[in-house]
Amino acid sequence: MFPRTSFLLALALPSALVAQTGFSLPLAQVAATPLPAAPLGQGAHRFMVEAGWAKLPADKPFLSTHGGAVVDKAGNIYMSSDGPHGIFVFAPDGRLLRTMAPELSNLHGLMIRSEGGKEFIYGAVNKAGGKGVKLGLDGKVVWTIEKPVVSGSYNAPADSKKKAANFAPTGIAVGPDGRIYLADGYGASVIHVFSADRKYQKTIGSRGSGENQFATCHGIALDTRFSPARLLVADRENKRLVHLDLEGKWLGVVTTDLRRPCAMSFHGDVVAVAELQGRVVIIDKAGKIVSTLGDNPDQKQWAAFKLEPEHWRDGIFIAPHGLTFDKDGNLFVQDWNFPGRFTMLKKIAAR
Repeated sequence: MFPRTSFLLALALPSALVAQTGFSLPLAQVAATPLPAAPLGQGAHRFMVEAGWAKLPADKPFLSTHGGAVVDKAGNIYMSSDGPHGIFVFAPDGRLLRTMAPELSNLHGLMIRSEGGKEFIYGAVNKAGGKGVKLGLDGKVVWTIEKPVVSGSYNAPADSKKKAANFAPTGIAVGPDGRIYLADGYGASVIHVFSADRKYQKTIGSRGSGENQFATCHGIALDTRFSPARLLVADRENKRLVHLDLEGKWLGVVTTDLRRPCAMSFHGDVVAVAELQGRVVIIDKAGKIVSTLGDNPDQKQWAAFKLEPEHWRDGIFIAPHGLTFDKDGNLFVQDWNFPGRFTMLKKIAAR
């Protein structure tokens, strides 16, 4: 029997998320895993765990870190959660500066963008009908995108009167021209495209495992390593990353055989990928895994939302869901876990 706090949190979760948790893991049987004997990673991509980096006051616990993370130009780290405090804002040393936007619980797929000398955070809310949002660094919402209006064919004009069913977005990206790409990951597994002024244009893809198809397109990011820029999509249940051009044309599969990829963050020519099944990988521009971080050897702990903190081990992940690089190449990794977990990995200088 799991603890009462876990049970109450399970009851509070939306049904779609309860289905993901799989509340069947007997906690007493979860074996503790040893601490890594060496820095995480390989080659030029190695990290040390900064134990206890996130410093929280007792009255502001995380409570279900099911969201994403970004870093602003000042080096402050923003991490969203399912709890009542919304977004947590940390200084680079882990001090909690403030919380903001409590109404935006369950904000996924965060990205940050500089516009007219100001920075804005974009995210996707998959509770209460779902929406895309843009907010300032003060947490104030600038605009929202609601459920798009489409016809029976997803690529029909926006003047149809039928709304997209099962709208539950999990990722958002903004193109160089301001177009907005909203990944309906927990809904229809398609990507909706909006103009810079938020008018619906079209929908990309369909549910499936083939070309031009997705099975939980959970994360989406603008990949500026290429010219012109592309869209990189974390096609979670197909366990792959795929590239699209900015019109939505399928360019191909980047990496396969991943462990349920959720989110991506770029640094130079590499991309870090949060995999829900207990690992973070770093992938080069050619799509090759060049480093693995925090690989959990205990498969019972993979995506174990209800795993109690007594079973956690620094440097071993449970369910990486969101992550971000800072300008120095340090990584901040969010585990999907009921009391909340956020880890800093400090980059080790290349030898």
